Amino acid sequence: MTQQLLMIEDDSRLAAMVGDYLRQSGYGFAHAPDAASGLAALQTSEPDLVILDLMLPDMDGLEVCRRIKNRAPSADKAGVAVLMLTAKGDPMDRIVGLEIGADDYLPKPFEPRELLARIRAVLRRGGPGTQPASDGTHPVMRFGSLEIDRDARVVSVAGQPRELTSYQFDLLVAMAERAGRVLSRDQIMEAVRGRELEAFDRSIDVHMGRIRSAIEADAKDPKRILTVRGVGYVFARQQD
Repeated sequence: MTQQLLMIEDDSRLAAMVGDYLRQSGYGFAHAPDAASGLAALQTSEPDLVILDLMLPDMDGLEVCRRIKNRAPSADKAGVAVLMLTAKGDPMDRIVGLEIGADDYLPKPFEPRELLARIRAVLRRGGPGTQPASDGTHPVMRFGSLEIDRDARVVSVAGQPRELTSYQFDLLVAMAERAGRVLSRDQIMEAVRGRELEAFDRSIDVHMGRIRSAIEADAKDPKRILTVRGVGYVFARQQD
């Protein structure tokens, strides 16, 4: 079945260009020029993903994101994914957006190929990896033998708890929530919201080494947290 995308964007020329590109890539595409028409479209159909501009003429994009994420999902879908389009160099909007449930963000201006890659990654993450806990309220992330309980703040491998500092736990969660996506050190630090950012990039490398020692079978030959030379790190989705 063709996956359906809805773009809420007041720049009609940009929306037309993006729409042509995504249709050629095999997606269904609809465009809403403002928040009101976008939210109305969600009442009649539920796309797989919304591409949401945060600078809309009739409503703050963050409020639109909040309303989308607060909607009750349909019986056959877990909910609508949201990819935010943010102003370049404005990290606060990105942080707040992720806090209220956005699945990813992309700064403007962007290349259509990067947008397509982000869409594919978000839609993949909507499958296995995050499962509700037994009470149906607090998500537990499972990747093969690795289990991350965000509510209890416990990490275990094959049922055995592993020790991490609070900061290392937050780093691991930030990576796991963006599984399959290559992240720079700055992006990883930015994703750890509400925490004091470390002063130097090398501090992330030290923490990643300690996380690997806790969760990898062989920290010198990691299978879960991989280094992308010259860029940063990626959390591998394989289920081992």
